[in-house]
Amino acid sequence: MRIKLNKILFLSIISIVLTFTSCTTKSEHIAITINSHEKIVIDSSKIYKEPFRPQFHFSPEKKWMNDPNGMVYYKGVYHLFYQYYPEDIVWGPMHWGHASSKDLINWEHKKIALFPDKLGLIFSGSAVVDIKNTSGLGTLENPPMVAVFTYHNMDGEKSGRKDFQTQGLAYSLDEGDTWQKYNGNPIIKNSAQKDFRDPKVFWNPETNLWNLVLVAGNHAQFFTSENLINWEFQSDFGQNTGAHGGVWECPDLFKLQVADSQEEKWVLLISINPGSPNGGSGTQYFIGEFDGENFKTNQKDIKWIDNGADNYAGVTYNNTPDNKRIFIGWMSNWIYARDTPTKTWRSAMTLPRELSLVKINNDYVLKSTAVNQLKSQLKQEYSHKNITLKPNKKVELNYPNFNQSEIDFTTEDKDLKLIFSNEAKDSLTIEYNAKQKTFSIDRRHSGIVNFEESFGKQIHKTAVPNIVSNTINYQIIMDWSSIEIFLDGGIYSFTEQIFPNKPYTILTMLSNENQEVKAFSLSYIKGIWNKS
Repeated sequence: MRIKLNKILFLSIISIVLTFTSCTTKSEHIAITINSHEKIVIDSSKIYKEPFRPQFHFSPEKKWMNDPNGMVYYKGVYHLFYQYYPEDIVWGPMHWGHASSKDLINWEHKKIALFPDKLGLIFSGSAVVDIKNTSGLGTLENPPMVAVFTYHNMDGEKSGRKDFQTQGLAYSLDEGDTWQKYNGNPIIKNSAQKDFRDPKVFWNPETNLWNLVLVAGNHAQFFTSENLINWEFQSDFGQNTGAHGGVWECPDLFKLQVADSQEEKWVLLISINPGSPNGGSGTQYFIGEFDGENFKTNQKDIKWIDNGADNYAGVTYNNTPDNKRIFIGWMSNWIYARDTPTKTWRSAMTLPRELSLVKINNDYVLKSTAVNQLKSQLKQEYSHKNITLKPNKKVELNYPNFNQSEIDFTTEDKDLKLIFSNEAKDSLTIEYNAKQKTFSIDRRHSGIVNFEESFGKQIHKTAVPNIVSNTINYQIIMDWSSIEIFLDGGIYSFTEQIFPNKPYTILTMLSNENQEVKAFSLSYIKGIWNKS
């Protein structure tokens, strides 16, 4: 049975349609047509309307971008710095690009913050606001914003030296608009350690000192300072702990309170490339204790902050309101980052996510959920309290553009398959297997996949043992070239790039047993660049 409804009559009679169809035995499927209340316009002649351009994720106005850097909140503004090459859409001599936002959703492009100099390229790092002016680089009335980053000396690397990466400092006295390099750079020299980089700095109120964590090849190192300039090495961590399929990168360290308890734990993020479960780049995390000098953990298994293929080098904001722990990752993978089918720009960031810590079956789990500010961009197109799925029947929803939408619903803990497709015969399949406790994403036929041999080669399957409730919530957020899935309230998250030839217009829902899809909601997500 195929039912086409105009948008005026749709909401008033949809419940009748669903009730009727679920009772019939002759119908092979039901089809619901949802007419968008927004005009879908794709104009490739305008900036931010190019093919695959994210409409509500941050991406550079033009050219190449990778890791997020220097994420700090100050005076009502979230600052996002990032690895940037302004001359090409492939990786080149690294600068720090800069953008700012008042709500983590709508972004304003700023001028380049940091340029390479005689000490090297500007690799990843972090930023803080030196409120007490411990550095002496500002005043108590006008405290400096301080960036600590890695210098990468290309000539030193080419000559075969191992000390070609050092740590530098820059500061701003106008809230991040302009920057001055510190005259005494580098502030942390290198004793011949290859891959000595990516410093994350934060103020530790428990010790009244600055802490810095960076990575040195296959492990992390911890430092302390009274003034952000003179640093003292304290300890190493990780040579024989965690995943070691590739070099360690982009560390972060912070404390979280465990939900529904007074217990607090420290969380250490470490990105690794290669060595992730889906190949290439991924970010692992460790739960443990930190006394200001040493990080320790009893964790035996390897935990990943995201189980998709495209969330890497993510770190969290310093100085956020209400001490919320806000995370942003680079939405790509080094296997194919240079090859994705975009023309004037390359790469985007994940949606900002709030991190929290829960305990499931006596195990600590890091949850991630899209920040609440995203709700301001949603315009609900369709909702229904209850959709019945039956074996060998399918529910088909038709909508002009699933690639700019949020879908939210709750099901029983039973098998479920969702297929997004279009008239170009592209299809993206996500599937939950209740008996095996696995969740998979199949983008092998999702659109353009042949730009790199591994991109569309395999199904990405993840074990999900922490799904322990009788019901599961699905939040699915799709942009023009990405899908982000938050399963069971963010117990698991999955981020993947996709490049459909045309927007997905059909969602097919299937189950091999009777089950109810409850509180189904489909919302259009307003664009942030051209008010689309």
